[in-house]
Amino acid sequence: MNSNSSNRAAVPEAKEALNRFKYEVANELGVPLKEGYNGDLTSRQNGSVGGYMVKKMIEQQEKQMAGK
Repeated sequence: MNSNSSNRAAVPEAKEALNRFKYEVANELGVPLKEGYNGDLTSRQNGSVGGYMVKKMIEQQEKQMAGK
């Protein structure tokens, strides 16, 4: 990835936690994500991980906003 990438954490301190979360979600979905190169995975596989991460983060935020 080049240094001009827009794929940056809004809160740099959360980068490691987000990375762990990504691997947890991939494992839940059965996507064989590994450290380093993952070009052998399909766009659908990679997209499902990112999409499910967003879904889970939104659910967590909604719970927090509802005071649960």
